Amino acid sequence: MAANSIFRLASPILSRLFCRNWLSLHAVADSRFRLQNQCFCTTRLTGSSSDDLTVSYLVNSCGLSPEAAIVASHKVKLQSLEKPDSVLALLKHYEFSETQISTLVRRHPHVLVANAQETLLPKLEFLCSIGMSRLDLARTLTNNPIVLMRSLKNCIIPCYTFLRSVVLSDFKVVNIWKRHSWIFGAILSKNVIPNIGILRELGVPQSSIALLVTYHAEIVIRRPESFSELLGEVEQLGFDPQKSSFVHAMHALYGKKTTWRRNEEAYRRWGWSDNDILSAFRLCPLCMIKSEKKIMETMDFLVNKMGWRLGKLAKFPYVFLYSLEKRIIPRCSVVRVLSLKGLMKEDKLSLATITTTSEKYFLTKFVSRYLNQVPQLLNVYQRKVDFQDV
Repeated sequence: MAANSIFRLASPILSRLFCRNWLSLHAVADSRFRLQNQCFCTTRLTGSSSDDLTVSYLVNSCGLSPEAAIVASHKVKLQSLEKPDSVLALLKHYEFSETQISTLVRRHPHVLVANAQETLLPKLEFLCSIGMSRLDLARTLTNNPIVLMRSLKNCIIPCYTFLRSVVLSDFKVVNIWKRHSWIFGAILSKNVIPNIGILRELGVPQSSIALLVTYHAEIVIRRPESFSELLGEVEQLGFDPQKSSFVHAMHALYGKKTTWRRNEEAYRRWGWSDNDILSAFRLCPLCMIKSEKKIMETMDFLVNKMGWRLGKLAKFPYVFLYSLEKRIIPRCSVVRVLSLKGLMKEDKLSLATITTTSEKYFLTKFVSRYLNQVPQLLNVYQRKVDFQDV
């Protein structure tokens, strides 16, 4: 590793010293306060009923309900307050809210007996050093606290190093963390690394591999045998590994038993044949991962209200990727008004022309130039007036 990388990854000594001193002082003060208000704690430390101490601490210091505290106490036993006090002080220093601390402890009580200064602090420092904000750090670790129990040297740093070699920037690694923090606790050599090797042998470009890892890491974590089967299915459908549509097709087929079948039925209810569905999928794989509600509402508007033919929609399935409220309804309403006024032949226009152009181009081409003939056209576009009332 280059010298500057080592320096960047190393925890700043002054920061570490300050943080440790702060944690120690905070823990001592917190303990004194607790002992003044809960004098029974001292006896619990040396007594036989550590369960009572644990439940009391979980309720009074961590914010768990009595019921949740009893469940958590079966997983961890507190023999003293030193470690849990230090852990809570560290989490508060890294801006975990009381609710987040409570949730984290409830999900993974063992965090309370971790060594705050030697085990937890270096991990938090490292994750912040690659660009993770404390807000994102607290949110993701609350949802997936098991990462805190993974080895920094043997798991977290190697995972970061490999992911950065794939996506080529800390910014994208942070995006992966936000979406799939669990991958930082995974054994990459088991599935992820072999699967990415398969993609490279197939000729999938680096940009597509980065796209897959960043947004669909749940696919890359599959067993290599299952992963290869998915790739084979995508290839059989004629997708080119060197195009990004190959990754989109992987994503769509990955959910074939659920989302795919649900959407397949939705398109069939509107009269699409199996060939129409397959043709649309080959043109735009993402049309098979939209929600059933989105498909039904888009079809209803374009077919029933706008009068567009089903065959035309099957030839341009990209329309299902656009916002119905913000793009499809405003633009199609304008075109419908122009058609009804005899100012434009609607059947001569393609959905691509209507939906894919920039807003500036659309306003110039379809709204501004016709305002003298149809003064309310801008109001139609802004959905202040229904196209049927013009």
